[in-house]
Amino acid sequence: MARVQLEHVTKRYEEVIAVDDISMEIEDGEFVTFVGPSGCGKSTTMETVAGLTKPTEGQVYIGEKDVTTLAPKDRGVAMVFQNIALFPHMNVFENISFGLRLRKYDDEEVSRRVEQAADIVQLEGMLDRMPDEMSGGQRQRVAIARAIVRNPDVFLMDEPLANLDAKLRVHMRTELQRLHRELGTTIIYVTHDQAEAMTMSNRIAVLNEGRLQQFAPPLECYNQPANRFVAGFIGSPSMNFIEGELTEAGFQSDNVDVELEPEQVPGVGVGDGVTLGVRPEDVHIVETADAISEQTARINVETDVIEPMGDEIFVYLLLSETAGHSMDQDPASAPDQLLMSVTPDTEIRAGTAVDVVLDRSNLHLFETATGDALRHSLTDRSEPDTGTAPTEADS
Repeated sequence: MARVQLEHVTKRYEEVIAVDDISMEIEDGEFVTFVGPSGCGKSTTMETVAGLTKPTEGQVYIGEKDVTTLAPKDRGVAMVFQNIALFPHMNVFENISFGLRLRKYDDEEVSRRVEQAADIVQLEGMLDRMPDEMSGGQRQRVAIARAIVRNPDVFLMDEPLANLDAKLRVHMRTELQRLHRELGTTIIYVTHDQAEAMTMSNRIAVLNEGRLQQFAPPLECYNQPANRFVAGFIGSPSMNFIEGELTEAGFQSDNVDVELEPEQVPGVGVGDGVTLGVRPEDVHIVETADAISEQTARINVETDVIEPMGDEIFVYLLLSETAGHSMDQDPASAPDQLLMSVTPDTEIRAGTAVDVVLDRSNLHLFETATGDALRHSLTDRSEPDTGTAPTEADS
């Protein structure tokens, strides 16, 4: 086991900057997930840790050793890829032990390690099977066992569940958490699936366009996003964003006003552009909002589309008479629309007028120009919220 440290790591491909000055320290035994949209630099960052890619600038440390120029085999890491890549002509035992046999381990040690790894990933009784006789989840466990037998200091997993069906992905998430608990090894995991990041990780590193946006525990990224990108990326469905400006009365926009003393929003002044963020579960129909201790003023809306999801209902709201849905725009970020989540027993129909309120305790304000978070929660009107999550500079 070992900690992993990146110091000002940058990777350029001619004019393209794939990783832009990333610094972070991953603790010994921690489960950290790199998450972000396609092309954000998460796989390239992992590859610099593995030694598959040499950084243009910066250093990589595993334990106390500078491994920036070391070959992958000398770094004490093991990788599990999206493509399981088992040898089809070898049985499970032979696939798991392949790396050990290449390193000339004696037969007794090979058998001991393979049996131990097979027990950890629950492959007992399957060591003589061929890959084509196994399910997708079983083959993925073989790939994980092949990594375990090396006793690595760090596990690197690059979207290992992406090719599995939805039900199996959920099962394998649980298996990976159990595996981490049993082994206690440092794990760096790459995914674009925020559900995987939120459920498995001690901390998540949110990346966008090669830059580290936030490095914090999952719920901190959810409740105290460092900027608008993190707020919009973490959470499904996405956070609603309403652009407006700060006035003497508080936040004002074309359709939504929120009372707030301007001095309670640090970093901006009256007349500056600010963006209000509210998650769908924090939009409430007036009749069912009694439990909300601090509410905004009523907002008159019209229901547009109703989406029953089983455990909740998504309701798309129109904030103005001219509002309409655009096929190329996320409804949660459309200026004249609002997405609300309600319980499945809520009686609501499309095309009706309703009044809604927002939960002030879970409202967020962002600077429109930069996207940086200004304040989380508008319930305390005496002092500004200083509990913003750490940004790249803090980590």
